[in-house]
Amino acid sequence: MPDISAMLSVLTPAFFVLRGVAAVLTVFLVICCYTSMRAGRRREEPVVFLENQRNHKNIPVLYWENSLGRSQSCDIMLPDSAVSRDHAVLMRRESGWLLTDTGSKGGTYLNGKRIKDTVKVIPGDLIGIGRTNLVFRRVTDANGKAPRRRPRRAANQASLLVLCSIIQVLYFMQAFFADKQFSMLPFLPMAAVIGAEWGFYVISRHVLGRTNFELETLAFTLSGVGIALLCGTREKLTKTQTAPSANALFHPTMDAVYSQVIMMIGGLVLFSFLIWFMKDLTRVNKWRTPIAAIGLLLLAMPLLPGIGSSINGSRNWIHLGSFSVQPSEFVKLCFIFAGSATLDHLQTRRNLIGFIGLLTCVMGILILEKDIGGAAVFFATFLIIAFMRSGSMRTVVLSVAAAGVGIVTVLGMFSHVKERFAVWRHVWDANNIYDKGFQQTRVLTYSASGGLFGVGIGNGGLGGGTGPLKGYTNVTANTSDLVFGMMNEELGLLMAVVLVGVIAMFLFFARSDATRSRSTFYSITACAAAGMLLFQACLNIFGSTDVFPLTGVTLPFISAGGSSMMAVWGALAFVKSSDERTYAVRRRS
Repeated sequence: MPDISAMLSVLTPAFFVLRGVAAVLTVFLVICCYTSMRAGRRREEPVVFLENQRNHKNIPVLYWENSLGRSQSCDIMLPDSAVSRDHAVLMRRESGWLLTDTGSKGGTYLNGKRIKDTVKVIPGDLIGIGRTNLVFRRVTDANGKAPRRRPRRAANQASLLVLCSIIQVLYFMQAFFADKQFSMLPFLPMAAVIGAEWGFYVISRHVLGRTNFELETLAFTLSGVGIALLCGTREKLTKTQTAPSANALFHPTMDAVYSQVIMMIGGLVLFSFLIWFMKDLTRVNKWRTPIAAIGLLLLAMPLLPGIGSSINGSRNWIHLGSFSVQPSEFVKLCFIFAGSATLDHLQTRRNLIGFIGLLTCVMGILILEKDIGGAAVFFATFLIIAFMRSGSMRTVVLSVAAAGVGIVTVLGMFSHVKERFAVWRHVWDANNIYDKGFQQTRVLTYSASGGLFGVGIGNGGLGGGTGPLKGYTNVTANTSDLVFGMMNEELGLLMAVVLVGVIAMFLFFARSDATRSRSTFYSITACAAAGMLLFQACLNIFGSTDVFPLTGVTLPFISAGGSSMMAVWGALAFVKSSDERTYAVRRRS
């Protein structure tokens, strides 16, 4: 048997350096993924032209979905008093280019005939809108030659995933020596995580023929680090339990680790299914209403007697034997799906009454379940979708005002919510340190002890080990709702900030692709999903550090919890779908 003490005397400073190296590598990985995504996407060049018959000028059509009308907010603005503000939509689908009227007063004409439904448009067709006539032209017909494009190569996707695997190995290595005890138990989860990501890469690249893998690489980085953190946690033995060795007072909670790995693989399945499902926009529009209804029924299931159960004051769990699930995590996906729509549907249904009705039902159920953290996430997601659908700040302001009234009402209804607001910003008061503010004060204390580079995985007191603060009692939900404190203590403040930055980067991905997406549906769902992940991360971080009241939501990809792990991978599918490379099959050499 090797002398563990002698090994640790050498490995401890080495691991300290490696944690700094891992943080730098993660920053480098984020930069490479973002620049690769920007380099690989299509330049904003005309895909077709509309030739104005009055002055014979070519109007460039830049997007896959284009609104035509007199309003300045339209993609193609026509200064014609006979044209409605939002007159028609010209969009590209798998079958070709389509034209639809969006409830205009004068109607839309194709080759002199007024259209009633969506019709197909081919080069040479004459589109009549008001007193304006537009000839549909190919780019080559209008210019005489195809546009010249400078070749821009994206980064080698395999090399990005190699860097991701290296970062994960650096952290799993520390889990082998967690709590100053050598154990090979983390090896199997490490092999499963790295094997799953490389298997998924091979399928994505060589079976499905996709060229982009940047988003998945970043998500695997987050998931791998979260599982490595979980491998370092220790559960105190009771008097009736037998220690695995004479000097081992703690043992790793590997059941939770295996469950997290399995749920990550389940998340990959959900991710792949949603990417396939959203490829067909006709299917998307057909299923929006049924999916909204399914989401409401799923959300209400914990209220049924004998099925639902309460945890930490909220009745939002379903228990079937040893299996448990939090339905609200999956209903978030249904909510985003139901709230978004293609441009032709948005133009013909300008009001948000149906979507507001869905939000009202969701919020009512969540209030009955006393899930205030979930309600906050749903409301933030609603604001993003509502603004992107209508472009109206008035809708957002009115919604925020209504939310303020709702918060006051909820505070008067539920005592546990009122207590969280009462202790907010007062956790260090003498009567709260060991009572209502126990969790936050311990998280802040443990976080401060980690410094810039942390104490190492498994060596922190928040994870249940015998670290520098071993005299403190274990904190409830240290691997889920309060995992940010464990990240700070064991990985260090630098890596914790970097990992949160990775989550924020998803929003930059979604925003930068918003105008290049094949459909408004993809743009809205991507921004809503990325915004939801970032808002949820903010609630988790600021709640555990007493900046916000404690809400009990998880940190995406990192917190322990099978429902959360699957749901965030599902949300990532919305961001993935907005990248037009996702549905473009790679050219075979």
